Amino acid sequence: MSARVPVLQAGLRLMSRDLRLAMRRAGDWLQPLVFFLVVTTLFPLALNPELSRLRDVAPGALWVAGLLSSLLALELLFREDSLDGSLEQLAISGVPFAWLLWAKTVAHWLLTGLPLVLVAPLAATALGAPAAAIPGVLAALLLGSLALSQLGAIGAALTLGLRRSGVLQAVIVLPLAVPVLIFGARATALAIAGEPIAPPLYLLGALVVLGVTLAPLAAAAAVRISLE
Repeated sequence: MSARVPVLQAGLRLMSRDLRLAMRRAGDWLQPLVFFLVVTTLFPLALNPELSRLRDVAPGALWVAGLLSSLLALELLFREDSLDGSLEQLAISGVPFAWLLWAKTVAHWLLTGLPLVLVAPLAATALGAPAAAIPGVLAALLLGSLALSQLGAIGAALTLGLRRSGVLQAVIVLPLAVPVLIFGARATALAIAGEPIAPPLYLLGALVVLGVTLAPLAAAAAVRISLE
């Protein structure tokens, strides 16, 4: 990737490349989505089918399933590029490395986070959420999944090159994801109850902005250390 390539164009090319490559191994990227659907649809079978009971557990079920689903695909974020030497080429390409890693993170979110958001209405309905709550649930999951992808990029970068890094990634990411889990579940609970959800959504949005600002820099520094 030449230094003469505009920064924006370089990021878009990298995103397009990652998306095309992901289509060749669709099973890896479908696994988190299937896991999310299975977990959320099992709750109505395991609990009392009364709507009031399901609505009480719906926020926690949706967000815990979403968080665990996001962890399943973290190992795929940088692993293949590390094995074939692509990360080294990106690091010396002349394009800001943090920007390229952020582009890869966005591609990762499009493959794992966005599908979860799109199937969330089905999962929320299975858990007894009223139709009026669906827009609020979608907004919360959209912001939350973006924040989780940024945190996941840091975890994937810190464990790059380690064997069986999945457990270590979870240990790193889960504590950082607690605020996302709390605010996301609160926004979902308020949406289901028909109350204003703006405050927790603002906090989720702040976490997304903070992640976009700091996560690419932290991931780039961690990957450079791993490549040395």
